[in-house]
Amino acid sequence: MSKDKQVEAITNRDVDFAQWYTDVVKKAGLIEYSPVKGCMMILPYGYAIWEQIKNELDKKLKATGHENVYFPMFIPESLLQREKDHVEGFAPEVAWVTHGGENELTERLCVRPTSEVLFCEYFANAIQSHRDLPKKFNQWCSVVRWEKTTRPFLRTTEFLWQEGHTCHATAEEAQQEALDILEIYASIFEDFLAMPVIKGRKTDKEKFAGALETFTVESLMHDGQALQAGTTHNFGDGFAKAFGIQFTNKENKLEHVHQSSWGVSTRMIGGLIMTHGDDNGLIIPPRIAPIQVAIIPIAMHKDGVLDKANELKNRLSSDFRVKLDDSDRTPGWKYAEYEMKGVPLRLEIGPKDIEAGQGVLVRRDNREKTIIKLDNLEQEVANALEGLQTALYQSALDNRENRTTSVTTIEELKTALDQKPGFIKAMWCGELACENAVKEQATATSRLIPFEQESVGATCLACGKPADKMVVWGRAY
Repeated sequence: MSKDKQVEAITNRDVDFAQWYTDVVKKAGLIEYSPVKGCMMILPYGYAIWEQIKNELDKKLKATGHENVYFPMFIPESLLQREKDHVEGFAPEVAWVTHGGENELTERLCVRPTSEVLFCEYFANAIQSHRDLPKKFNQWCSVVRWEKTTRPFLRTTEFLWQEGHTCHATAEEAQQEALDILEIYASIFEDFLAMPVIKGRKTDKEKFAGALETFTVESLMHDGQALQAGTTHNFGDGFAKAFGIQFTNKENKLEHVHQSSWGVSTRMIGGLIMTHGDDNGLIIPPRIAPIQVAIIPIAMHKDGVLDKANELKNRLSSDFRVKLDDSDRTPGWKYAEYEMKGVPLRLEIGPKDIEAGQGVLVRRDNREKTIIKLDNLEQEVANALEGLQTALYQSALDNRENRTTSVTTIEELKTALDQKPGFIKAMWCGELACENAVKEQATATSRLIPFEQESVGATCLACGKPADKMVVWGRAY
């Protein structure tokens, strides 16, 4: 343990990453465990992070013509059965309502694990003509999936997310929608959460139940485990045929619509923690931090200190998210508290600082202290926040590059993952049997077939036959 470690209650992340993660989400006040196994209570600070992410994504979706709606959380069993592949994919995770009060229901109700079938039922009634298209809906809600193994934010029985559901006149439009949303997701992860992602397509084995194609953004955590950060799906006309979603085209001929679906969830917060956190707690990228600057008055019992701290807060609040901590806790306690919460910048101001017209700015990532002139406060804060945002992204990218290896056989892949977990690049012939062999022999899954292909050999890692697809493999959360 380093001599300058402030928070002794956190397990060292390089000793026990899983326990470190649990310590951080609890000690930073993000969640509390619920009386219901596998569920979490998201506390104010945890929810504030979600709100920042949600607000940025919501703006991007509305700017591209998507409208927010809200549909029921209950789905009749008969409706869920309408799309065979879809229901089979979710059957093991579904929670069922069988009684209303004292009375047994005539038909079981599913608590939504996702809402495709409800949207399809609506679209079948709402869409008649090509003039009704496209339909581009988004829903912010919670879903329930009865998970066997849970971990806060990463995998819980109930979680918050957004789910987009769209209908289009042509196959090309539905495909483009899925790809466009993937770019929006990538932008949120990279530009706001400072998490570098790889974009690509899932294999048929890993695609969403009922989808024609599934696209994904994959990120690598500090410990070398992969995280499926977000997915988009091109449904083609499969759901449309199952639900009778048809429209008359410009030639007055009847056609089925083509659909897309897509979503990201509070898993993003788990990814953020595991990408940027350190042994002192969270590090929140400035662009989505609920508090960007914490002002800590030193010797605030002395005349003028608290007044000056309030003045600085008022100056900064028009451009930044600021908190002035004027509680009676010691400065040392406050330093540790805001480090734990991952607040990007700390501004210390005391009597000597006021006399010299300066303050002390402390960055959360490297804990570097800089004496700044208060006359230049706004610019100094802006520069420090931008520098921290850039540094977090670069650090995460360096970690990913350092943990990316190319191999030519399953045995090499297994050895690489055992020695240094990370992303593994290898060629694949496209056969399901070979993909299954990798999972069985190396306990690794195909993460994606990247859009940006490169040659890391000429033969499949499993069967040795000629292969032209480069796949990124890994072990995942």
